[in-house]
Amino acid sequence: MIKIKACIFDLDGVIVDTAKYHYLAWKRLANELGFDFSENDNEQLKGVSRMTSLDILLEIGDLTFSQEEKLELADKKNQWYVEYISKMTPDEILPGVVDFINNLRDNNINIALASASKNAATILKQIDMADYFDVIIDGTKVTEAKPNPEVFLKSANELGVEPKYCVVFEDAVAGIQAAINAEMHNVGIGTHQILTKSDYVISSFEDFNFDTLRKYFIK
Repeated sequence: MIKIKACIFDLDGVIVDTAKYHYLAWKRLANELGFDFSENDNEQLKGVSRMTSLDILLEIGDLTFSQEEKLELADKKNQWYVEYISKMTPDEILPGVVDFINNLRDNNINIALASASKNAATILKQIDMADYFDVIIDGTKVTEAKPNPEVFLKSANELGVEPKYCVVFEDAVAGIQAAINAEMHNVGIGTHQILTKSDYVISSFEDFNFDTLRKYFIK
């Protein structure tokens, strides 16, 4: 059995479901540019950076812009996204999350948030969860997007825990690959069909606790 010393959580799709707000903002941008952007198209954007997401969206629309223009478009999308998330409430925390994190604290487990989002602080403030994490590493503190492991390695470093003692909770394929690249254990939030490389997959944190987590990693 591995000794679990830290749990590292992605934000979007793990703590809260902000994917719907990203989608609304990207769709709004696509519509303004003259083409449609479906929920199926949006699947390609999960777990990747803002600028890479914009590149994918523009490819779908068969449009080309200069780097300066792309920065303006990305900023416009982000302003709309911030407008949406600024209205979030604690009711939007996903089921079982708070109980599970409190259970980790009771077992003296270090807890970090590791998100590519540059708006993580805003979201955590809106849902009253900023104080639940010992360390918060977000898009303002990293330069590499997942599947690069930078965000997870920085989280472990600030916690003072070796990667091999960390378990990452992720809902995106790129995030699971980033955890693997960091040589950390991982639990996928979603389905086995999508998160094929996860060590284990759960549908949600409901009825999930630290004892269950430890049993997963009995070797």
